[in-house]
Amino acid sequence: MQGLWDTAAIQPKFDIVVPGDTIPAVFWNAVRQRGDTVWMRQKQLGIWRSWSWNQTAAAVKEIAGGLMAIGFGAGQCASILSNTVIEWVLCDLAVLSCGGVANGIYPTDAASQVHYLCEDSRTTVLFVEDDEQLDKALEVRSGLPLLRKIIVADMEGLRDLDDPDVMSLDALRALGREYLKTHPDAVETAVAACKPEDLAILVYTSGTTGKPKGAMHSHGGLVFTARGYNTLIAQDERDERMCFLPLCHIAERMGGEYFAMYTGSILNFVENPETVPENVREIAPTVFTAVPRVWEKFYSGVMIALKEASPLQQAAYKWSIGIGEAIAAKVLAGEEVSGALKFKFRIARMLALDNARKLIGIHRARFLVTGAAPISPELVKWYLALGVPMLEVWGMTESCGASTAVPATRIKPGSIGPATVYNEVRIDPQTGEILVRGQNVFMGYLNQPEKTAETIDAEGWLHTGDVGSMDEDGFFRITDRMKDIIITAGGKNVTPSELENELKFSPYITDAVVIGDKRPYLTVIIMIDQENVEKFAQDNDVPFSNYQSLTRAKEVLDLIQSELERVNTKFARVEQIKKFFLLETQLSAEDEELTPTMKLKRKLVQTKYAERIDAMYA
Repeated sequence: MQGLWDTAAIQPKFDIVVPGDTIPAVFWNAVRQRGDTVWMRQKQLGIWRSWSWNQTAAAVKEIAGGLMAIGFGAGQCASILSNTVIEWVLCDLAVLSCGGVANGIYPTDAASQVHYLCEDSRTTVLFVEDDEQLDKALEVRSGLPLLRKIIVADMEGLRDLDDPDVMSLDALRALGREYLKTHPDAVETAVAACKPEDLAILVYTSGTTGKPKGAMHSHGGLVFTARGYNTLIAQDERDERMCFLPLCHIAERMGGEYFAMYTGSILNFVENPETVPENVREIAPTVFTAVPRVWEKFYSGVMIALKEASPLQQAAYKWSIGIGEAIAAKVLAGEEVSGALKFKFRIARMLALDNARKLIGIHRARFLVTGAAPISPELVKWYLALGVPMLEVWGMTESCGASTAVPATRIKPGSIGPATVYNEVRIDPQTGEILVRGQNVFMGYLNQPEKTAETIDAEGWLHTGDVGSMDEDGFFRITDRMKDIIITAGGKNVTPSELENELKFSPYITDAVVIGDKRPYLTVIIMIDQENVEKFAQDNDVPFSNYQSLTRAKEVLDLIQSELERVNTKFARVEQIKKFFLLETQLSAEDEELTPTMKLKRKLVQTKYAERIDAMYA
């Protein structure tokens, strides 16, 4: 892969060994190995504050002692309702160090959802981030008879709170210090009592097809997977990672917190979800994992900045990215890159490509990892052209994250790579469904044995619901979700995700849902990228007063039509989209149309906007 990047710098390292067969055992052994070296950083009041392994351990031990003092013990569940902050990790590791079960709740969830998740998980202690999350907990606690204590991390604005069932995290830590004076070995004893087969964490599904299901993961499965990740990703104590995806999602919990715990990589926490673009430029991670929406947003930012650049700068970028694309094409084809082309690439980097990388914040990244949703192959190629390899991984909550991964030495855009060495993956010959089997596969769904039986068959194969294929090299491709495949009135099978990914490659489109099952032709519902479309409107003197008026402006509709036409040229006539409409409401994670990971819920959107969909076929 020479010509774009240093192959040696992206090869997995197999010499990292932290003993332990449960998550708390691995954590405490890692503390003994790493001591005063930095593990986590978080920005507070404009200053980055570092947490060493020893400082982290002291806080975890105090919180665990406090939990024990209030009667929390092995097998009980504690839930964490918070954004991605260091306190999330501290509370998670403390709960597990008590032998308890840790469950995460999205900070965007409504009070009714908080009630359902706490009730279903039999939560006895609820950690909340601040007054906003506390309000939700107080609203529903009367319906949660098992809930004994609510612990608040940030007490700003709550100094006068007087509630016997609510206490601050600092107060819990103080209680823990007192408890440990008389029970000095309590935490060590609880950690030693943990068994690999014990339930460790619950990860609730996003609930796109019904109520969220609590996926149960054992300590043994989590540790097995963390060690398995070490065969995929080149990461060690010298690396800087950015922690910003929701920690209640398997991607950040497993690939961020637990994998960094195993490898010793530094976790840098963003200030809040809105500051990700600024924080990534400050942190400049050396290993960067994100979901396609983030990669699309970065690409859009570069494209918008380019439109504001001078003609000379635009010309420099055009020539430079052309050189990058030429090398990327040769690398992907397995062909030798000439010395002359390598020399041109060095010039291209100095002229424009390094600036684009710095604008995003990936100028120190050895490689990028994308997962959790399909990504456009064109987007992967663009990052390759910048000189940064992008590796796609595929998995799901139930497989504890990655089950396939594209190797750094053989990137195939559009492919999710071969099966990882720690699990089996195969295609069901009858249905085309992708099946997974291994120790990483979850224990089942909490309180839902019938759903577990539907998902894991008698031979231990996890039925993923994804349809795919495998090529002669053992590389898998996702065709679509089984339930999402469209069969038009003319009998044509269409995989909507291919069209949707091409549309999302546009800087003006954030998400799209293709419609057409049992219909004469395809249509699409589009959610625009507010920031970029507003910029377009301002630059072109398009009048608008709010988000709704922006989506109704003729010039904006023409803009999206041109993006649609660009995509249609890549598909056969029967696969082309004939009509569209724009969602007129600016959606956030609090809206029912979006999952907490900001994906449109296909079925809900089709039901909610059925009248507008029918109008496109009138």
